Amino acid sequence: MSKRGERLQNKGARGTRRAAAERSAAPPSGSGGEGSAPPSRWKLWLKRLFVWGSALAVLGLVFLAFAVGFAAQSLPDYATLQATQPGQTIVVRARDGRELVEIGPSFGEWLEYSEIPENMTNAMIAVEDKRFRSHLGVDPVRLTGALIEGVTGSRARLGGTSTITQQLARNLFLNNNRSLDRKAREAVLAMALEWKFSKEEILELYLNKVYFGGGAYGIDSASRKFFSHPANELSVEEAAIIAGLVKAPSQYSPTADVQAAVDRAQVVLRLMQEQGYISPDQAQVDVSAVQLKEQAGQNSVRYFTDWVLPQLEIILPETYEPIEVWTTLDIGMQRAATAAIEANTPKGAQGALVSLDRDGAILALVGGTDYVASNFNRATTAMRQPGSAWKLFVYLAALEAGYTPEDKVVDTPVTIDGWSPRNSNGRNVGETDLRTAFAFSINTVAAQLGNEVGFGTVAGMARRFGINSKVDTNPSMVLGASEMRVIEMTQAFAGVAAKGVAVEPYGITKVTGASGEVLYRREASSNSPVVPDYVIAGITDLLQAAVQTGTGRAADIGRPVAGKTGTTSSNKDGWFIGFSSGITTGVWMGRDDAKAVPGLQGGRAPAQAFASYMRYAVKSRPVEEFDVTLELPEWQLEPDEEAMFGVPEDYYYIDEQGNMVEPGRREPGEDPLGPDAPPAASQDFLEEATGGSLPQNQQRPPRRVPPQQPAIKPGEQ
Repeated sequence: MSKRGERLQNKGARGTRRAAAERSAAPPSGSGGEGSAPPSRWKLWLKRLFVWGSALAVLGLVFLAFAVGFAAQSLPDYATLQATQPGQTIVVRARDGRELVEIGPSFGEWLEYSEIPENMTNAMIAVEDKRFRSHLGVDPVRLTGALIEGVTGSRARLGGTSTITQQLARNLFLNNNRSLDRKAREAVLAMALEWKFSKEEILELYLNKVYFGGGAYGIDSASRKFFSHPANELSVEEAAIIAGLVKAPSQYSPTADVQAAVDRAQVVLRLMQEQGYISPDQAQVDVSAVQLKEQAGQNSVRYFTDWVLPQLEIILPETYEPIEVWTTLDIGMQRAATAAIEANTPKGAQGALVSLDRDGAILALVGGTDYVASNFNRATTAMRQPGSAWKLFVYLAALEAGYTPEDKVVDTPVTIDGWSPRNSNGRNVGETDLRTAFAFSINTVAAQLGNEVGFGTVAGMARRFGINSKVDTNPSMVLGASEMRVIEMTQAFAGVAAKGVAVEPYGITKVTGASGEVLYRREASSNSPVVPDYVIAGITDLLQAAVQTGTGRAADIGRPVAGKTGTTSSNKDGWFIGFSSGITTGVWMGRDDAKAVPGLQGGRAPAQAFASYMRYAVKSRPVEEFDVTLELPEWQLEPDEEAMFGVPEDYYYIDEQGNMVEPGRREPGEDPLGPDAPPAASQDFLEEATGGSLPQNQQRPPRRVPPQQPAIKPGEQ
């Protein structure tokens, strides 16, 4: 090899060794140079999460776009949506089939968007959907707030999540179910509406179809209902009232609660000012000065329909077809009940009445003196103290524990756990019997009985007869300190009238569809008595005495009546609840603000209203005497049967010649220890001694206990 080739070879070898050395000294590929660390695992996962999340989000958006596009293609055209009328027509019939009322949608004139006052559109957007003109059907800000609320449990947001477009989608195509599936469909349909129609068309549809209460759909119908003029004449304050109704039509209706409607309208005006729709001066208008239309043609039957119609959502499958609801209400009795409440309720007070048939069917229901002035149902919703009417359960528990109407009790001052009840007249009559104590509503006796049987036992007795409201078990509960509804107190007394079988008030017997098919029919229930017969006989005896000789004398209607008065402290509440000929009726009177009503007592106006109504209610029914015969159980009987035989003059006996002497044959003044003296032997012994049975037609008459009257008639608390 030449020297030149040798030098080249040596040079190549040195270059190879140098390259190898450089490779060994170089840092690993991707290390970032001298001093860098290997990549962290969390950054790698974060990168993957971002990539996959982005991919899923894109995929979701694509799916959502397809869903919205498909929904938009499936939507009816504008003319079809415009012609669609929401709402369901319901005909409510009385027990004899006559029509009570027809409830259904009311539509005004259709207003084009250009005809709708700007104040009306601005008011609706301000209170219902302030970003309406910028979102695509679903408000991301509201949706995010709802998600945060769901996670944190906060309730800071003032509005709901549904936009105006979502509300329109729900009203047009969906129901009010609050499921996640329904909300998702609502959102898709809202975006489809935004895809297919302009903002102006959506607002036009919404304002002509949204429900404003009282059967009014659309702003024109609402304007005519509340203000007696078409919607294109709405002022800013009237527009604020109407816009405020959407959230809760029944709560903010000016015909139901004027103050609530005014307060809600003030909120709308404030929001309009904050969002720049009106000036501060316009926001200060006096909403309370708005002239409302006089409401006419409504009567107390609406108290009944307001209570009964919401039950359709429970007993019926979802349906939008016209239906007929057959009820238990008696038209004549309802009129008599309305007249009795209007005529007897003290000035400035309210009255309520519930009347039940033997099985709990509601025959009449009045929730106030004037439905138009106030549709608050005091018969089914108001919670008031029943006063001495609650003593029904105290005496039921005492009778079940072994007391009888003739048993002696003592009206004397008493203190129980620091509580000292007193009678309303401040006096005590001393020893009396149970019947008199109940008839004259002696508080101290009721307190002693409740303490003896146990306050929990009294509460349990109330539960047996259908009382569902909260019952306190402190000593004062025996005088009716716990608040009750009129309908449930009446229900309890109806259970006594039904021989101890608890009844449940009901108002619907059947529901039929448009073609006559039966959608619902009430099945009769069969229940067992909740107390023994002797307890019902005893309490009926006491209730009848309260009307015959006690505090309920004003409830007398010329036939047997059993009932109880109730008056709370300072005359805030007055009650009378009673029954006759199978009809049980409860009457309450008082003020909504629970202030005292001068002269209000259960034995006066409420008892008089009861009598006025019941004279009509029972006129076509036969007179029914009450069964008050106590057939006591064996554990209450004396061990010696002779103790029940009565006075000695009632005995049959045998004289010295072996002849049987009938009772009452002894001459006045005879020596009771002479030949006619009563025997010391029992009837069995006499029959055995004489060799035969005594005549079967000569049985001993039952012992009769004459009613006792108190020396002083105590009042009632």
